[in-house]
Amino acid sequence: MTLKLSEKFENIKEFLTGGKGRLKVSGLTEEALACLLRLAEAQKGIILLPEESQCLRVKEALNFFGFTNVFHYPAEDVLPFGGVYHSPVISAARIAALYQFRTRKKALIILSAKALLRKTLPPGALNKFYEYVVLGEELPREKFLENLINLGYEKTGLVQRVGEFSIRGGVIDIFPAGETFPVRIDFFGDEVESVKRFDPETQRSFEEIEELVILPAREIILSFDPSGLEERLFKRLSDYGLPPDKESSYLRTLETGLVLEPEEFWLPLVYEKPASFFDYLEPKDTLIIFEPEKVIDEIARFEERLVLSWRKAKEGKRVLVEPQESFLTQKEALSLLDNHAKILEISKLPVLEEGLSFEIKDHQAHLESIKAFPKEAIERGLKYLQEIASKERTVITSPHEKSAEKIKSLVERELGFMEIPLKKEAFNAFAAPFEMAIYVGTISRGFIWPELSLAIIPEHELFGVRKPLTTQKARSLKETFLRFEDLKPGDFVVHREHGIGRYHGLVSLEIGGLPGEFLLIEYKDGDKLYLPVDKLNLLHKYVGLEGKEPSLDRLGGKSFEARKKKVQKAIEEVAQELLSLYAARKVGQGFSFEPGPLLRQVEASFPYEETPEQAVAIEETLKDMQKPTPMDRLVCGDVGYGKTEIAIRAAALAVENKKQVAILVPTTVLAEQHFRTFYERLSPLGIKVAVLSRFKSPKEQKEILKKLAQGEIDIVVGTHRLLSNDVSFKDLGLLIIDEEHRFGVKHKEKIKQLRKNVDVLALSATPIPRTLQLSLLGIRDLSVITTPPEKRLPIKTYLARFDEQVIKEAIERELNRKGQVFFVHNRIKGIYALADWLRRLVPQARIEVAHGQMPSQKLEEIMVRFVRREIDVLVCTTIIESGIDIPSANTIIINRADRMGLAEIYQLRGRVGRSNVQAYAYLLVPSLSGLSEDAERRLKALMQFTELGAGFKLAMSDLQIRGAGNLLGTFQSGHVAAVGYDLYLEILKHTIDEMRGKPLEEEVESDVNLKVPAYFPASYIPDVEQRLHLYRRLALARTREAIEELALEIEDRFGILPKEVENLIKLSLLKAILRSFKVRKLDRRGKEVIFYFDPSAQIDEKLWRKLARKRGLGLRITKDNKLILSLATSEVLEELLSFLEEVKKALAKLPEKIYFLSEQKNLAEAR
Repeated sequence: MTLKLSEKFENIKEFLTGGKGRLKVSGLTEEALACLLRLAEAQKGIILLPEESQCLRVKEALNFFGFTNVFHYPAEDVLPFGGVYHSPVISAARIAALYQFRTRKKALIILSAKALLRKTLPPGALNKFYEYVVLGEELPREKFLENLINLGYEKTGLVQRVGEFSIRGGVIDIFPAGETFPVRIDFFGDEVESVKRFDPETQRSFEEIEELVILPAREIILSFDPSGLEERLFKRLSDYGLPPDKESSYLRTLETGLVLEPEEFWLPLVYEKPASFFDYLEPKDTLIIFEPEKVIDEIARFEERLVLSWRKAKEGKRVLVEPQESFLTQKEALSLLDNHAKILEISKLPVLEEGLSFEIKDHQAHLESIKAFPKEAIERGLKYLQEIASKERTVITSPHEKSAEKIKSLVERELGFMEIPLKKEAFNAFAAPFEMAIYVGTISRGFIWPELSLAIIPEHELFGVRKPLTTQKARSLKETFLRFEDLKPGDFVVHREHGIGRYHGLVSLEIGGLPGEFLLIEYKDGDKLYLPVDKLNLLHKYVGLEGKEPSLDRLGGKSFEARKKKVQKAIEEVAQELLSLYAARKVGQGFSFEPGPLLRQVEASFPYEETPEQAVAIEETLKDMQKPTPMDRLVCGDVGYGKTEIAIRAAALAVENKKQVAILVPTTVLAEQHFRTFYERLSPLGIKVAVLSRFKSPKEQKEILKKLAQGEIDIVVGTHRLLSNDVSFKDLGLLIIDEEHRFGVKHKEKIKQLRKNVDVLALSATPIPRTLQLSLLGIRDLSVITTPPEKRLPIKTYLARFDEQVIKEAIERELNRKGQVFFVHNRIKGIYALADWLRRLVPQARIEVAHGQMPSQKLEEIMVRFVRREIDVLVCTTIIESGIDIPSANTIIINRADRMGLAEIYQLRGRVGRSNVQAYAYLLVPSLSGLSEDAERRLKALMQFTELGAGFKLAMSDLQIRGAGNLLGTFQSGHVAAVGYDLYLEILKHTIDEMRGKPLEEEVESDVNLKVPAYFPASYIPDVEQRLHLYRRLALARTREAIEELALEIEDRFGILPKEVENLIKLSLLKAILRSFKVRKLDRRGKEVIFYFDPSAQIDEKLWRKLARKRGLGLRITKDNKLILSLATSEVLEELLSFLEEVKKALAKLPEKIYFLSEQKNLAEAR
């Protein structure tokens, strides 16, 4: 059937293309509006909606229907005139949207009432202030850099977010407004030699481009009218009478060009007449107003809050402007809206009396029915689908290809549809005949539009689970290269041979007339070690326990060696016990579980897409359970990475097979949390879940125990209370243990008894390094999840002054959406006074205090009440327990953030943002202008790392380190402290490999001294942290491929390699070959190079001599096994590398046995 559009559609199309005046259309939802605009072939227009959240919905829908040029003009989502520092991201997005809308023939711009009111830079400023970069053209570099600062870009060491640029010799990196990726511009003199996009996470370029427009990063351009700005500023400073500290903060901005306050403080100072959004529109542009009454209400509501907030700022003597100078008043806005030449008014309710009206249905009734009967979600979804498809052409949408395929096979199997097409492009099949189709794409709400004979239903409305609004796939938390685990002068380090010392920074020294860089490490009694940068692989940052300071070792002393031996012996004992345990389980008799429909229902009710690693872990666990031997699997992964889901699936499989499940957790808080999670997921399916902890009265406990023994409870969650003698099960089939290492020795013995012949699934938040995973394969069945879940909405992070209005607004916003708040105040002194102050500020909130010096039972009780949502705001020290996951807590306010380390704040912030709602973090400081430069840099860095595992290899928390020793089930904290975490892991790996009879090849480290300058000059890589990081990566690169790949990256990021860097790369390549020959040391005397071999080295003397002769090089071997090579040129590195490469290739071809050097001599003598 071909669809013939009715007259109504034609009228709308005509109005959009050439009409003017006002047209009213009713009966449309946000998604139906997007569909209508597609049908009417809208070219250029403004869509004004009441709220920001609707903007995102409409943008998503427009993309689904194939619009490409859609730009969101966002509003700041904090209170205006508050003391909140804004990152340039929103400003940059506003400017980019205005620019794109003005310069394109076809474009749609979407904005909310709030965004409409804030004024912006005048069109004249945008016309004048931008940079146009074209490949191959002359562009005076110094002038260009000056312009970047004028455009509001900020200079940093590493470019990672919008509004930053960095300089490294001829290479300039910049993240321009409106671009998805930053750009690297390579200059040759003043000529633009190359322009490439690069990935901010790996810093590698990936795409060449011909041209680039660099728009301002902020709406405040201080250099637009500098004399006018000064005049206006000084006049107002005298008129408004600001206190000296506030005055100096304004003057500091003028001096440095760094604007810390929100734009509204500056707009009327910088521009004589700031522009409104309407200054960028032309009369012929269609203004589409969605729900005009609501837009007017929002404008009025915002104005009220704006005036209130401005008054507070005025009382605090912080402001030099009136609100109407930076924002449109309600009256101005309504008049401008009214007078626009061409308006399309859309309302949701159909109004038959005036304009054009459509009858569109939603899927709400079906959604309600699924909510009421979650057990029948799939059956009801299929029935509903069949019903719609009998009347309309039906489109199912799913955000992922994988889930789209699942739906396709389910619908084909259950409803008998033949080959439903699965499409990945935008939907445009308005006129095409089809019965049903599945599209990979996102749309928030579906609709049924009888006039179009079209029904669109998203997967979450069909089967009742809402996938979160995801942005893009999150990256796995790779060992990213941004920091050498954040090594700073003053930190403790562990040298593999010399032990624990203190790092004092990178120093440049000349030794024997050769310049080079060294790490200065101080040992006991002030002894100093200068470690050459090419030996960085011998060094680790010391990570011990709970902030206990280690004592320094003596340089050349024996104590470190003794400690290493002691650690090894302890590991051997534990590993031995584990090996025998593992072997015993492999021959034990268990129960083999059979999967059935219950498990399938649990799988279908999971609201997210499984990450690949999570899917593998689920499969491995369920496979183990189907085997006749008892399972013993350990699943490791960070908090929030989806371990609980694996446990839920395993529990469902056990219950399906009429077995009971015990979930053992170390704390009452975790018990409460797990109980809620399991109860919410499984009780709708008829599974009985209970919790046993000291928060249950004796009577309730007795009742639970009785039901457990009679088999009336399927799953019980509990603390060590589950290990008491009075607990008995009717038929226990699966034991799930969370964070086993946190149980005491006595409890561990009990767990061992329980484990004997049931399936065991252990969960741990300990990250396990790759290298160790392989060694542990024969000791424990292991699943590791290193990828965070599908990226939820990034946490919005604000840097703000400690300001009651900001705090009140933040808490009230969270309470209004029925959420909870963490307020972190890291001093016990004053914490109760702060809580009282908050009670007065937000009287409707239920506020409690939690800190580490409370009696543990009281602390536990408060945390449990928080998990149960009986507390709204928890004022606490940084003890918010790591394993705790409270999806309803989505705002965290961190007081005195300037006093905390990056890692600490990052970890705290990770406590929010665990569900599919927007999370907020406020970093409070006493004043924005009084921050030290270092604190300002740290806090700004945090604002850009907005997601789980974003580019940070964080200093490990105590919990994680504790876990590492616990891979073996018992913890030896003293041993980790004795040698540091990294070395402990190395010894652990070594010991286990040895016990399992793996051949151990000791790697020989070569000490090379060729008297050539090899380092990163500071002029080439100015940032010390990055130099240090690259030295470390180079020292750890073990193969030719890895070294060459790194060299390419360095050249890509920093430009053509200078001689010293070339030498450094060649030195690394040389070391890689020397290791394979087991050369302990390589020295140079003039043109002679001396090789000192390890006693275990094998040398084919004949081959070496033959190849040396072929090249005209002298070669002799001394009595004490030294090989001396005389080179022909002074280019030592090149000649040596090429000769050794040849030797290596020739050796690889040799089939016959190569004798030890000494053996050859013995043979000769014997002959």
